[in-house]
Amino acid sequence: MTHLCGLCEQQLEHGHLCPGCTRATTQRLERMPTLWNVLAAFLAPGSSGSPLAGRTRPAEAPLPVRENVLTLRAAGGIAGILEDWRAAMQADRGWGPPAVPVDVGRRVTVAARALAINMDWIASDWPLAGQMAHEIRGLERDVLTIVDPEDPDERRHRYGTRIGYCVAALPDGEVCGAVLRAYPGEATLTCRWCATAYQPKDYLMLRQLQPAAPATHLAPNPGVG
Repeated sequence: MTHLCGLCEQQLEHGHLCPGCTRATTQRLERMPTLWNVLAAFLAPGSSGSPLAGRTRPAEAPLPVRENVLTLRAAGGIAGILEDWRAAMQADRGWGPPAVPVDVGRRVTVAARALAINMDWIASDWPLAGQMAHEIRGLERDVLTIVDPEDPDERRHRYGTRIGYCVAALPDGEVCGAVLRAYPGEATLTCRWCATAYQPKDYLMLRQLQPAAPATHLAPNPGVG
């Protein structure tokens, strides 16, 4: 039976997260305490640009802190999300409910560490692994948009644009099925999993062989724009 990685959707022989996404999720969890601490410097309303900059709103007094930053640093923000996943993981492993420290920063550290040290089991045996990995990635992205906003063009260069699935046949007869991404300036699509390269002359064939269920967005020239 074939499985799909719950985060990148490449095909797996077993488990719920591929090794790459397992490592990435573990690293995100390990960074969470640092990100929570860094957010403190962005609590003041003037610590970065605001959509309301330059406007006057005499009927409303401004908040003394940035609400989105406060939400992430509050008990129900980063700490609450991590603790919810930790509690769900421990429940599914048949363990008791986790103890929760009083200090919010300590809560982030303890919950993130508990998830990180159990990532092998999460990736191989927990059906909720993909959902958890998605939320952890989104949580990190929410923080980074505040503390280290990235230019959209730089993001495209780093992550590429999702095109579809690799249709190459592997030595065992199975189809690769890894997600293909196009990167600006590259006309050749290269599968990061099996290293199969698709030239522009292969685009029509690649489109025709895509699975029917997932929507694909194969562009005439994915290396441009």
